[in-house]
Amino acid sequence: MAKGGNVRVTITLECTSCTQDSFNKKSPGISRYTTRKNRQNTTSRLELKKFCPYCSKHTIHGEIKK
Repeated sequence: MAKGGNVRVTITLECTSCTQDSFNKKSPGISRYTTRKNRQNTTSRLELKKFCPYCSKHTIHGEIKK
């Protein structure tokens, strides 16, 4: 029988290249995605390759704190 509790959590993924460009004010915004991950199976920070509309290409999106 499964134990109760919140194993799956909602996380936010943010474009890594937009955050680097935001210091130089080259980017008009920051691309963010929300997804869910299993906290028991994936304990480290999640990084996925997603499309960034501000960079107009696929870039690495990393997990950020809320």
